[in-house]
Amino acid sequence: MRRSTRARRSPGNARSKRLLAVVGTLVVFGGVVAVTQISSAQDRRPNNPRPASGQCVQPSPGATAPNGGGSTTRTWQNGRWVRNHWGDGQQSVPECEDGKDGTVGSGSAIACPDVTAKLPQVPDRARAEVDRNLAQLQTQIAEADRRLAAEGDKGDAFIRSSILQPLAAKRRAVLDRITTAIDRAGPRPQGLAQLAECQVQPTGGTGGNTGGGNTGGGNTGGGNTGGGNTGGGNTGGGNTGGGNTGGGNTGGGTAPGAGLGVLANDCDESQLQPHDGFQNGNRCVSTEFGEVGAAANNPSLLITQFPDQVGRNQAFTLRVSTRNLIRDRFLAAGQGGYYVESSLLNEQGLVRGHFHTACRMLDSLTTPPEPQEVPAFFVATEDGRGSAQPDEVTIQIPGLPESGTAQCAVWAGDGSHRLPMMERANQTPAFDAVRIEVN
Repeated sequence: MRRSTRARRSPGNARSKRLLAVVGTLVVFGGVVAVTQISSAQDRRPNNPRPASGQCVQPSPGATAPNGGGSTTRTWQNGRWVRNHWGDGQQSVPECEDGKDGTVGSGSAIACPDVTAKLPQVPDRARAEVDRNLAQLQTQIAEADRRLAAEGDKGDAFIRSSILQPLAAKRRAVLDRITTAIDRAGPRPQGLAQLAECQVQPTGGTGGNTGGGNTGGGNTGGGNTGGGNTGGGNTGGGNTGGGNTGGGNTGGGTAPGAGLGVLANDCDESQLQPHDGFQNGNRCVSTEFGEVGAAANNPSLLITQFPDQVGRNQAFTLRVSTRNLIRDRFLAAGQGGYYVESSLLNEQGLVRGHFHTACRMLDSLTTPPEPQEVPAFFVATEDGRGSAQPDEVTIQIPGLPESGTAQCAVWAGDGSHRLPMMERANQTPAFDAVRIEVN
């Protein structure tokens, strides 16, 4: 995935004489903005779901889930919640009017066993039917979650009789269909009926790593960001701005070994407006790049399973494996969290962020697509997991509405949605893409 650099002019006579061929795949970012600044920034965006007037308006195209749900959905996979942020976190009108943050439920949500992880190798002849039924299971969980959010205060007995038991009955019917579909084309799967029962569990991420731990009160805001390595440590007060960068080797002369003068490394003399954390172009981003890990710790990912062909509006899945990406940082771009936070590493030197998945239809196989078009599918995924060892997340895609060739791509993002930096220029960034025929 490419990033574009906005050329900018730096202050001073010496700087104005420098010349740099800026690499087109990087984006220049700027100083860290505190969480309170991110929140107040949404009042400055005209199409924000809750503008300064207090009136909720429709989010931009692709901001909500394809089934008309909220900006955030959850699925239970391999013993943890996977959060999918549609449209990078822009809220739907009902969420805005209810004052919700896009999450499902009030501190709890429906947790169901991961059926996909328990399936054997699905025969090609059964793949389409199995994918449709897997998507139906996710729809059932989303519906139960919405009812839990609306009526979960009526007590445990009500939840069991009115939400969990009906959900289990619906899941048994779907699991029977999956079993039959695979049985017709290959060995009959065993034990799927045992996956029907679900439970209510705390959603997590609200009082743990997010808000009261690593995020907001720990590494971010009060730790590595703002008061630690970023802003008060290595960045701004250490190696960057006051050390090697800006006040040392870079910005004060020629970049070491580059053989070129530096054209710009800040927005001081840019003619563009300052970037405000929302998804607007023709802006100059002043956020510092932040922390870059060692080569062996840089993120990578791979799409490990995908269909070669699907029908129009047919649900299907992608399986994505990531390495060296801690999926615990997501600043909603639709709410002012875009390019506002420097890149952060955890204690093991691994990037903190999430990953994106998008599918777009290709008009041509010989010329590149128009970059401004909204994809047919987009979601940003965080689940609080990830390590130096590879692990896998399943992305449920409800279907693509047009026939033709779809390009489905997955790429890593740091907390503010930038492709993570690599130690060396000749390393391959963390992205993958496949083509799927839709007919």
